[in-house]
Parts: sequence; C-alpha cells; structure tokens
Amino acid sequence: MTGKELDRSVHQQLRTLSKENAEGVARHLVMVSVFLEADEVDVALAHAETAVRRAGRVPAAREALGMVAYRMGDFGRALTEFRTVRRLSGSSHLLPLMVDCERGLGRHTRALELAASPEAKGLGEAERIELAIVVSGVRRDLGQLDAALLALQIPALQRGRKAGVHRLQYAYADTLLALGRPEEAREWFLRVVEGDTENETDAVERVEELDGVALTDLGDGEDELAGEPPVTEEPRA
Repeated sequence: MTGKELDRSVHQQLRTLSKENAEGVARHLVMVSVFLEADEVDVALAHAETAVRRAGRVPAAREALGMVAYRMGDFGRALTEFRTVRRLSGSSHLLPLMVDCERGLGRHTRALELAASPEAKGLGEAERIELAIVVSGVRRDLGQLDAALLALQIPALQRGRKAGVHRLQYAYADTLLALGRPEEAREWFLRVVEGDTENETDAVERVEELDGVALTDLGDGEDELAGEPPVTEEPRA
C-alpha cells in the first residue's frame, strides 16, 4: 500500500501536512479501509487512531476514525468524530450517519430533529437516500410504521429496478411486510432481487419465505425443499 490509492480529494486535504507525514497518514488511511473490508476492526482502529494523532485537523483522518467507531457500535465516539469532520470541512455529507448514531444512542427525538435540520436539504442524492432509510428505522423503533413507510417514499424509490436504489427498495418492502401487506412487499422484494447485483441483501430469501419455500441445510453445501425427500439419480452408464 502506497497511499496513492486514496481519492484525489483526500490527497488535497493531506497537502496541509509535510510530505513525509502526508505519505504516512495516507498509508494509514488506506489500511483503515482494507481492514474494515476484512472485518478486522481492531486493526483498523489502530491505524485510524494513528492517522488522527498525526493529522488531527485533516477531515479524512477524523472521518476514518468515526467510521471505525461506527462499525464497532461506539456511537458516541463516532458522533463526536463526525461532528468534527463537519466543523473542519463545512460538509454535511455524514449527516445520515450522525442521525443513525443518535438513534443508536437511543436519542430518537434528537435523531429526527437532526434529520429535519437545514443541512439535510443540501445533501446529495445518495445521502438523501441513506437519510430516508435511517429516518424510517427511527420511526420503526418508535412503533410508527405508517410514518416509517412514508419516510421512504422519496422520488428515488420509483426508479427502475436496476437504478442502484435496491437498499431503499428493500427497506420499503420490509416495512410493507411489517405493516401486514405481504403481497405488496413481495413485489418490492422482487425489484430488489433484480437490482441487487452484488447480493448485498437477502431479498431472494425473503421472496422464498413469502412464497412458503423453506430451505434446509443438508450440511454438505446442498439445499432441498423442507419436507421433500431427496431425489436420487440413477447411476450413469
């Protein structure tokens, strides 16, 4: 890892440091990403903390530490880091995560107030989608299922099945199911199946459950329909 793998915008932030320090911090930030992807959060945390010690006023370093804390469920620390990023950079792109941190801390009213703040109006589309999903989750925590469904009804929801909005559509389908509307939920889960090309969700399994298909793990990597005897093929000649 050389550190050159980072986005150009991050390298721009690192220009405030000496060349040697910038190169070192860049490598630590790359390693944070690598170890988070490998789900080795303790190692990622060590790299993130080192980056912050060496570049505490660089937004990318504080964001990396916040992301690791968020992954670990340390929502108080994550929220502090995300607030620092907003103060240093003037950007509110982490607002959906900040709202989710407030939710994780059990402060649902504060989460909704933050989601409705003026900064939310200036978010890009990807952030608006994430914010809608988080707000819907807050409403569900509060038992407000109708409001949870309404929160997801943003323009992006109606996009084509391959428009990259499958996580939004999954949340919508799941909320419909919670509301006791399984037929509608199934239609939306089917949309997710078509759009989720990277298998980020379990939409296929959700459709099978709604269709009454129960799969049993045979222990050898094969599945069969529950209750059906295995089919034995005749030996080939």
